[in-house]
Amino acid sequence: MAVTHLLYLHGFRSSPQSNKARQVAARVAQRHPKVTWWCPQLPPSPKAAIDLLMQGVAAWPRPQMAVMGSSLGGFYATCVAEATACKAVLLNPAIHPARDLAKYIGEQTAWNDPGEHFFFEPHFVDELRALESTQLTHPQNYFGVIAKGDEVLDWREMTGRYPGTRIKLLEDSDHALSDFDSYIAEVFDFLDLA
Repeated sequence: MAVTHLLYLHGFRSSPQSNKARQVAARVAQRHPKVTWWCPQLPPSPKAAIDLLMQGVAAWPRPQMAVMGSSLGGFYATCVAEATACKAVLLNPAIHPARDLAKYIGEQTAWNDPGEHFFFEPHFVDELRALESTQLTHPQNYFGVIAKGDEVLDWREMTGRYPGTRIKLLEDSDHALSDFDSYIAEVFDFLDLA
């Protein structure tokens, strides 16, 4: 069944203005104008982020929706996909964000807008820990794009978290997937947008 609703989730300190989010938005607008597209600015609280997402997709048709997420957004995308049994594309997904983001407690600056600040609270680490799940219920619904050259996350942890899923393992690239335009077509083929 073709995907008619697509949710994109940015990473930690990122925004809907990230390069990948803008590339996906442009491709949806140009080639799939009937697809419902949503790329919200995620709040710093993981619980608030998931609550926002689940409310936002509550009326979306489960068999025809998909989620795409980068880094922390990939972690959230997994949460959404597990709750809805929808397709998910994960771009260098965070695997242990409670562990990895504990060192970022305090005031943070947004990547895409250095004038924008937010405070990453200590209890947000507990909220991330509460969202961690151990097993995928529908591994066939996932497509991971994972770079061995990721300077932030370990590609072995990423591939190990998603057994039985389709994975495109890039020999080089980086955490931001700066070469995303060279395999965006493969991502969209997996999504099978209307």
